[in-house]
Amino acid sequence: MLTVLTALLALLMRCLLVHAFSPEFLACQIQKPVSVSPLHGCPPGTIFVSQNASDPNSDFTSVQAAISSLPTGGKAVILIAAGDYHETVNVTGTGPLTLLGQLPAGSTVNGSTTADPSKRNLVQIWDNKFVQTGMDDADSAVLTVAPSRAGALIGAGPTGAPLQPLFGNVNFKAYNLDFQNRAANFSISQALVTDISYANASFYGCSFASWQDTWYTGRNASTYVVDSVIFGQTDYLFGFGTAWFQNVVLANRACGGGIVAWKGTNLTDAPSNRYGAYIADSKIIRSPDANATTVTTARCFLGRPWNDLATTVFLRTFMDDSIRPEGWTPFNSDRPVIMNTTFYAENRSSGPGGNITNRIPLEHILTDRQAANFTVSLVFLEKPNWIDFAYRF
Repeated sequence: MLTVLTALLALLMRCLLVHAFSPEFLACQIQKPVSVSPLHGCPPGTIFVSQNASDPNSDFTSVQAAISSLPTGGKAVILIAAGDYHETVNVTGTGPLTLLGQLPAGSTVNGSTTADPSKRNLVQIWDNKFVQTGMDDADSAVLTVAPSRAGALIGAGPTGAPLQPLFGNVNFKAYNLDFQNRAANFSISQALVTDISYANASFYGCSFASWQDTWYTGRNASTYVVDSVIFGQTDYLFGFGTAWFQNVVLANRACGGGIVAWKGTNLTDAPSNRYGAYIADSKIIRSPDANATTVTTARCFLGRPWNDLATTVFLRTFMDDSIRPEGWTPFNSDRPVIMNTTFYAENRSSGPGGNITNRIPLEHILTDRQAANFTVSLVFLEKPNWIDFAYRF
């Protein structure tokens, strides 16, 4: 049976018949017949998480328990069985860590991006915390990748929490997982999904769902997200580090603030400031589950500056009619002006919301030659070895 299954998986790989996958992990992720170990095709030492406590192959019944079992350093792979996991996940170790969500046995490839806001992965990881009086935003996150709580803290205002002299995970990866903060709705406060700080992290074929402050790339962090969906309403991409979003869908559930709220630091000089949010070859749409009262009337800003060195660049992105024609807005009444040290830019925006005719005068409309200065390698100042460039979609 194992010989037949191995041959089948090899054939699938050669014919590229799997929909959005990493060639390195495909054989591991595909669900197996009950007569075959779910770890067949996985790297040696892979840990298996299943909510079925009676499964003889299960090492742990929760994702966090599996992560907590790991030594501080060393490489680890965790395969997560299909299921609905109500827990928070906290990664403090420095060693490379890969989380894999199971893929359906019948997955097929269609040669195009798989990010679809109306579909779900087999694995859902969620919690329902939201920010209340006395809490730091970080305390609401469903997924935290940071070396310590002090490193995860976000703080308030344009400078945020104090800089920490430490670094955490050097190579965190997640494939085909859905992370959700289910506490959130259009009227509630901040409810984070991710807090990635002092770490390198990348995500493939995932989704992230909340309303306010969904995604946070924190101090000294570098993140890469591809072929994924991010749901939100207010400042739902926010951060202090360097974040690249490739072939993603940004799904507006409603509008508040802007889609992106970013900070730069006083150690950099915009527009050469590498700290920022970069969205490439992507789509901005009104979410299928948008607030019913705003589904046809809401218009969202692309972003607002969290401080005066904010950097946000949209490259070749489709924008539906949920985007306001001026594009950008000041942060609020106590910072009512967008300073010229803020770098907002677009190149080849398309769709009804991509009409740049009435954008604010301060924005940079990039030529193709200028846009060529914004690539993954140039933004991260190297071709990062913590990104899986072999991932197919």
